[in-house]
Parts: sequence; structure tokens; C-alpha cells
Amino acid sequence: MDKNKELTHFDEKGNAYMVDVSYKDITKRIATATGSIKMSKEALKAVLGKSIKKGDVLTVAQVAGIMGTKRTSDLIPMCHPLSLTNAKVEFDIDEKNSEIVARCTAVTEGKTGVEMEALTGVSVALLTIYDMCKSVDKRMEIKDVHLTSKTGGKSGDFTF
Repeated sequence: MDKNKELTHFDEKGNAYMVDVSYKDITKRIATATGSIKMSKEALKAVLGKSIKKGDVLTVAQVAGIMGTKRTSDLIPMCHPLSLTNAKVEFDIDEKNSEIVARCTAVTEGKTGVEMEALTGVSVALLTIYDMCKSVDKRMEIKDVHLTSKTGGKSGDFTF
């Protein structure tokens, strides 16, 4: 196995540990993740009409996603706590397919990347949409959550 592709959170005995990043340079790091939630036409109409009883779904989900980026290290074992310089959640509405596409971008200047923060942010935003709309549609489907890009750090840039 390529040394750069080995699992980095296990020692030679198989014990889990947090990777030491103290030797790494501080660089600007940006990551974006996306995912979507498919729902009934009725549910999407209620979201767009702001008639869901729990409130303005997209605004609440946007705030929840940003909060999720900031709490990533509390949720993911071995994930370093980061000082984010920016986190943004945006939505695109696909009315034809009755789907909401969420995108989360996280930014920091640090010694480790923000991929997990972007992925957590988009996941929390989508889960919030599900939670707020489940009274209208329990068959909603969260799908295709993935990293779309990242910049900075030793491993360089990545685009999906």
C-alpha cells in the first residue's frame, strides 16, 4: 500500500489515535460538500411556501448546518477541533425532481483540513430539513452526500 494512502488513525498495533499535526504548516484550507433530499411535491411546496408548522425550513436548516460545522470534532472521533474562519450553507431547489440540493463550504487557516466540517454541515442541514418536514412526508430520501472539492494542505487540491 502506498505510504500516503495508509489509514492514519491507527498505530502499528491497531490502536486508534488522533493524528499529530503539530509539524504541519498553517495554510488556508477550504472544503465544499454537497448532498440532496428528495421529497414529495406536497412537502416541497410547503417548504417553498413557508407553511411547515416548525418554521422556515431552509433558514433553520442553514443555521443548523453552520452550527454542525462548528461541532464536528464533538461528533467525529479523532477529528481535530478547528477554528473556522467561515462556514456557509446554500440550497438549490429542483422543483422538477422535487429535490433540495444542499452545499456547505467550510474555511480555516490551520494545520488540518475542513473536509469533515463541510460534510457534517451538509449532513446536519439535510437532517434538519427531514426533521422539519417529516410530518408531511416520512418517505424523504437523503442521498449523494459527498465532498466536491478541497484546497490547501500537503495533499493538494481535490475536485470531484
